[in-house]
Amino acid sequence: MTVMAAHDPLHRGTHLLDTFLGLELPDGYRAELIEGEIHVSPPPDGDHEDLVYRVIAQVVANSATRMAFSGNKGLLLAEGDHVIPDITFVPHASRLFRGAPSWMEPDGVAMVVEVTSGRPDRDETVKRRLYSLSGIPLYLLADRGRSTLTLHSVPAGEDYKGRFTVAFGEPVPLPEPFAFDLDTAEFL
Repeated sequence: MTVMAAHDPLHRGTHLLDTFLGLELPDGYRAELIEGEIHVSPPPDGDHEDLVYRVIAQVVANSATRMAFSGNKGLLLAEGDHVIPDITFVPHASRLFRGAPSWMEPDGVAMVVEVTSGRPDRDETVKRRLYSLSGIPLYLLADRGRSTLTLHSVPAGEDYKGRFTVAFGEPVPLPEPFAFDLDTAEFL
């Protein structure tokens, strides 16, 4: 749900940011400021959370580099966008989350993960562009409607150079610092 469109100059800049940062939402809801619009999402359904858990469990168990993760970390991206990925992974040794503000810069983030819900087009296009512009090395997109998993890699301006898509059930090779094949069989 879009709370406020900011297409006129009066709603841009500081006023829009102040409105966004001052939002009071019911428990479980999250708000993002993307391309001048405030988007509010309800709590995710159980299938969404199950898929998130399965990705986290595999990364924790199999990653070559020990990873810290968050499902609530706000990222301040290129162009002032405020986004909360479903999962944000950082190398544990970086201690990047420690002392970080509510909205942290993405420097040092190893991978973000999005699991589609009501608006898959935003995850597939807008967020992919913003993550690439911000230099996040890996973007993993689980599309529940298509039953596919896509790994975007090598950010290059407005898009990633690398794209690897499989149907749920097929493995996805995650490069360093993860260096293991993510098993998607249990995503079915």
